[in-house]
Amino acid sequence: MMQEKVAELVQQALDERPSLFLIDLSVGTDNKIVVVLDGDQGVTVEDCIAVSRAIEHNLDRDEVDFSLEVMSSGASEPLSTVRQYKKNLGRKLKVKTTNGETIEGELTNVNDDEVTLEWKAREPKPVGKGKVTVHKKMVLPYKEIVEAKVMIIFN
Repeated sequence: MMQEKVAELVQQALDERPSLFLIDLSVGTDNKIVVVLDGDQGVTVEDCIAVSRAIEHNLDRDEVDFSLEVMSSGASEPLSTVRQYKKNLGRKLKVKTTNGETIEGELTNVNDDEVTLEWKAREPKPVGKGKVTVHKKMVLPYKEIVEAKVMIIFN
């Protein structure tokens, strides 16, 4: 009952802020409510406060005692939704695949079924000695991605 009511309140708050989207919502047995958000342009403290108030002001503490935490998805958290992949188009990702491979590349395309990563690699020349830089491209269906994280690069 509590989960449904909170989910409804979160959805109403997000309907008023279309650039935000829900990553996770949990209501523990002790009525500890945790809401994790992300946004197409990021999530501000004001966004978290607004969503928190939208939930808190519509639940009666006399009826049920609860704790509430509203936060943004951290930069080090794995991507979990198509919308997060779309938001990070053009950024460098580190992706672990179901076959145990780890790929680091630029996210160049995203659709509802798969992503495209591109990167440069040094490989032995086909003829002769030495190495040559080659452009690599891989299309990965979501079902083959175990974990994908944005690589934070400091220049």
